[in-house]
Amino acid sequence: MAKTEKIVYYGTGRRKSSIARVRLIEGSGKITINGKDIDEFFGLETLKVIVRQPLTVTNTTDKYDVICSVKGGGFTGQAGAIRHGIARALNEANSEFRPALKTNGFLTRDPRMKERKKYGLKKARKAPQFSKR
Repeated sequence: MAKTEKIVYYGTGRRKSSIARVRLIEGSGKITINGKDIDEFFGLETLKVIVRQPLTVTNTTDKYDVICSVKGGGFTGQAGAIRHGIARALNEANSEFRPALKTNGFLTRDPRMKERKKYGLKKARKAPQFSKR
């Protein structure tokens, strides 16, 4: 028996300190994150919408199954990283999607990171309370 190999597209997405490794496989539109279904992994509906944005823009919600593993950061950063990874994988799958993904800003990596703590301060910018005496 010969196995029919499905075409797989890869994309790595990053946001803040989250990193997502995304695989797109031709299928029915199921999204699996860290071995769990998207509804099980993300509680908030807004995060699910963020993850599905690249697929809805390119009208491929029922065309590809998304399997991804994500590490680091919080829920919002992870959702943004998955969105970035899906957009990159879709761009690899079909280069005609690039203009639509680019205009919506899904291919751009969000550069905002946590600012480092400085010496003499309590946090990055918070200073100890000033007292004249």
